[in-house]
Amino acid sequence: MHTYNPTSDPGEASRGHEDKLQINGNSDCRSSERSPDTSGISFFGLTLHPKSMNELNDLTERAITEQRKWIITNHNLHSVYLFLRSPKLRDFYAGAHWTFIDGMPLVVLGRLYGYPLKRNHRVTLADWTHPLMELAASKGWRVFYLGSPKGVAEKGAAVLRGQYPTLQIEVSDGYFDARQGSLENESLLQRINAYKPDILMVGMSMPRQEYWTHDNFARIEAHVILSSSGAAMDYVAGAVKTPPRWMGRVGLEWASRLVNEPRRLFGRYLVEPWYILALLIMDYLRGGGKLKVTTQREG
Repeated sequence: MHTYNPTSDPGEASRGHEDKLQINGNSDCRSSERSPDTSGISFFGLTLHPKSMNELNDLTERAITEQRKWIITNHNLHSVYLFLRSPKLRDFYAGAHWTFIDGMPLVVLGRLYGYPLKRNHRVTLADWTHPLMELAASKGWRVFYLGSPKGVAEKGAAVLRGQYPTLQIEVSDGYFDARQGSLENESLLQRINAYKPDILMVGMSMPRQEYWTHDNFARIEAHVILSSSGAAMDYVAGAVKTPPRWMGRVGLEWASRLVNEPRRLFGRYLVEPWYILALLIMDYLRGGGKLKVTTQREG
């Protein structure tokens, strides 16, 4: 039985945050004990750590400087929908060290629950990737990107190397047998660990990227695992059109993405929100006409 403490950080403990996550030989989460983290907020069954882009950069630098091993992930409306329906995804988020907000609807929801969230608390990988890669280049950090179709990750890496000549980055596409113990997965883990990245970005769509991180965390040698990177490299490579950034700032990025990928995103943007709205109304009614902070839902 392998045991690790997700915070392993006296500073975190001093803020009332102390986690223990048990992992068996197959690296599946079996139990999780998490006391309240005063640096985070809780509502709608979620635990979030609102961070601006600069704060996320500082958090990444802290993990690397202090030789930590942290999962930094995010939540958006789609992930909340999956989270509410998938026990394994809830296990993943229970073991993640930091969860920032990627979606203006969650900023709005947080405000409804009484938290003073601001617009800059919403950070997307489409916005953060370039500043993070610029910082990595200046600090000499090693980056490994896992995800995207064949050829797209390589093209994206070439774009980034052209913009940040000192950037150390390696990539591998996300089309492989991700089952634990498979030859392809074993080979991938060996390649990642031989490279010893400071930052591992995992962008294989949700929830596959989170499941892979959850299953393989104990064997990954990286300081920061950005496990919900989604289409970050697809945007860099130009394989997916980047929505106008002003639309992201006003919460309309979903409309641009829906127009560009209607078949794939129809359910995500036009069906899933109704499920979440129904649960929100139930919370409102259970609270006697008020929205109250809730603990994480059990699977």
